[in-house]
Amino acid sequence: MARRATGAAVGAIFGVVLCWSGMTSPNVIRGALLLQHAYLFLFFASAVATAFLGLRLVRGTRALLTGETVGWTVKPPQRPQLAGAAIFGVGWAIADACPGPVATQLGQGRLWSLFTLAGIAIGIMLFARVERRPAERRTDPVAAPAS
Repeated sequence: MARRATGAAVGAIFGVVLCWSGMTSPNVIRGALLLQHAYLFLFFASAVATAFLGLRLVRGTRALLTGETVGWTVKPPQRPQLAGAAIFGVGWAIADACPGPVATQLGQGRLWSLFTLAGIAIGIMLFARVERRPAERRTDPVAAPAS
């Protein structure tokens, strides 16, 4: 129960920060994507810098909620991550929103964000369908080459 309450609190704080920063406004996002305003990029840079430093400070310590050791391995980007990043960027440019702000826009009562949410849901379903295909081919005895 404590994990869910903590998750809800962090989510609420994140939503407030998104609203306060203007990241739920399509006009702010569009201005940044058109390189007309540096505000959003400076906001992102400060978030990345904070996360970079914060994660280095907690590496090797125990997580407060789970007690697990905080750690990670670094892997070079793979083709699927690069393709996913490109698709995400195109979707962001078309919709003027990414998943976090869409949830916040819904919370603000902006009903037009339902269209963006529908696009996100369709993208997730298409991804799941594509990811399932190779596994189905490997386990399908008819598709397996004869020995």
